[in-house]
Amino acid sequence: MNNPSIKKYIAEFIGTCVLVICGCGTAMTVGCSGSGYLITALAFGLTIVAMAYSIGNISGCHINPAVSLAVYMNGGLNKNDFVGYIVSQCAGSLFGSLILRLVFLLGDRTDATGNPEDDDKWGMGANGLGGIDDNIFAGLLVEIILTFIFVIAILGVTSKAANHGSFGGLVIGLSLTLVHLLGIGLTGTSVNPARSFGPAVFALGDAIVQLWVFIVGPLVGAALAAITYKFLSAEKN
Repeated sequence: MNNPSIKKYIAEFIGTCVLVICGCGTAMTVGCSGSGYLITALAFGLTIVAMAYSIGNISGCHINPAVSLAVYMNGGLNKNDFVGYIVSQCAGSLFGSLILRLVFLLGDRTDATGNPEDDDKWGMGANGLGGIDDNIFAGLLVEIILTFIFVIAILGVTSKAANHGSFGGLVIGLSLTLVHLLGIGLTGTSVNPARSFGPAVFALGDAIVQLWVFIVGPLVGAALAAITYKFLSAEKN
């Protein structure tokens, strides 16, 4: 297989799949309250670090349509690859969610008293608006702001002009952990339409009804980050 684009798409598929398995799987296992809050935030961040240093040299390790949009807007991705990345990321999310569903179904989980648990109790780690009283405007605002912070950090640390060297993956992972620390209690933190897509498809219910919030919000936030970074980093005439 000598087509470099195909290899990039496979890398994006794998990376997004791993993000869903490790991030959403952790949320399903430990919950998102108490110590589970921090553990889940770290799981998402550490997964990004791991993927950045494994597939980053192949595809750039976007594993997020919002990141791909920002890179595309700033000229770092052509139109064909932009579409290919998004399709691969969404497919990876679906496959990762399928794996989680199979693991939890086959695992026959039980609660503290030994009674069978309802697998849907965890909601597949899907995003939701419960933490903000189902307020759609608040959900959009949270996702726009958090995605803006995350994506502008990515654009800055990956800028060739800035020459941040080999620490980029670590900074990006810590940035994702940061936005999760604020966002988990509000929306579950998406900042990534693909990460939200797969779990929502399997969770159904409110997760699928509210999915559009976690697509629109991150994409708007990413676009604003791309525009802002391009303006701030432009050379003075």
